[in-house]
Amino acid sequence: MNRPSGGQPRVLSVSELSKTARLLIEEKFPLVWVSGELSNFSRPRSGHWYFTLKDDRAQIRCAMFANRNRRLAFAPKDGDQVVIRGHLSLYEGRGDFQAIVEHIEPAGAGALRLAYEKLREKLATKGLFDDANKQDLLEYPEHICVISSATGAALQDVLAVLERRYPVVEVTVLPTLVQGPQAGAAIVKALGMATECDADLIILTRGGGSLEDLWAFNLEGVVQAVFDCPVPIISAIGHETDVTLTDFAADLRAPTPSAAAEIATPDRTELLRTLAEIRHRLTQQLSQNLASHTKLLHQIQRRLVSPGRRLQQWMQRADAQEQQLRVNYQRRLLQHANTLERLRSRLATRSPERQLETKQIALGELRKRLHRANAAMLSSKQTRFVASSRALNTMNPLATLDRGYAIISQGPETAAQPWGAPISRTEDARVGGELLAHLADGTIVCTINERRPPKEFR
Repeated sequence: MNRPSGGQPRVLSVSELSKTARLLIEEKFPLVWVSGELSNFSRPRSGHWYFTLKDDRAQIRCAMFANRNRRLAFAPKDGDQVVIRGHLSLYEGRGDFQAIVEHIEPAGAGALRLAYEKLREKLATKGLFDDANKQDLLEYPEHICVISSATGAALQDVLAVLERRYPVVEVTVLPTLVQGPQAGAAIVKALGMATECDADLIILTRGGGSLEDLWAFNLEGVVQAVFDCPVPIISAIGHETDVTLTDFAADLRAPTPSAAAEIATPDRTELLRTLAEIRHRLTQQLSQNLASHTKLLHQIQRRLVSPGRRLQQWMQRADAQEQQLRVNYQRRLLQHANTLERLRSRLATRSPERQLETKQIALGELRKRLHRANAAMLSSKQTRFVASSRALNTMNPLATLDRGYAIISQGPETAAQPWGAPISRTEDARVGGELLAHLADGTIVCTINERRPPKEFR
């Protein structure tokens, strides 16, 4: 307990205690999601909503102000099971503990909300939401791509603001699905097309709706595509209270489509005012510079040599240089002519016709030498052929027969040797048998009457 310097406890007033409690509660619970059943639902003429959120063991009073509840896409009523998003506070006037509600959705969206929170934690862990990865926006973009539904009011809001604030910017509209099972793939495809458009900035936007309506912008593939996009992206999904995972991954989040267009472009009125100021400063600066340079010019003119006299000097110098140039040109031309004549003479000595004539003479000489060599070789071969023929005839057994000799072989009736086998020994001849004597002009069949030894041969 706080005690003043005198040791006495500090006594708080009721309002001080209520305010202190409210500040502590709001600091401890800046944002909560609570599910329960609606009861005691009240709609005063002010447009604010007051109700109780309860379950089977507890209840809490709630307030939702008109600027928030008019954005809801459904009308809650007593008995509805809902999920609310808001912050806790204390109504100091009555000391009532209450929740200030920013958003209500049917309890059936609880599964989506759980999936949303799990995916948000997963992608945050991967660094997709880190500020270090955010890209800076150009102050004066030249080309903006708007990705949105072709029929949605968000697109018209963006285009109207761009036309009003910065009509010189080039705008490319890439219509795409923003709701339904095919929306995720369509958004990723549109982001790829925007990258190929050479845009300076992308505005990704759609109108408000329930968590289910906005779910395409909570798909992991869409969030990853937004993070990977090399072009800076402003995300403007739904109303200010609608927060999607795409908002976290984008380089900048805008609370509304119109706000996205305002963030993306400078204000024409402000630019015109700035340009007017710059023009005024430039005019003043130019006037001062002109005066200064005029004064300097007058000073220079007083010291300046007559242009006519300077021109005459330069003309004389130009004439002298022209004459020298002509002399140099004639000298260089003569040198090139002499060089050309030398090259022509060298070329004549190496004329292909002269070389061809020399080669033809050499070819004729080689042809004569070839004929002589072939004749000598043929004569040598003929001489060797005649000698070989003579030697062959000398060794020919038929030539021996011409000199009166005969070849003896077995006759048909001889059993000792096969018929026709040559006989070189007397013992191979049987007395009374037949022999064949092969002479030069034929064969004689002989009958053996007697065998004699070699010494009796005459």
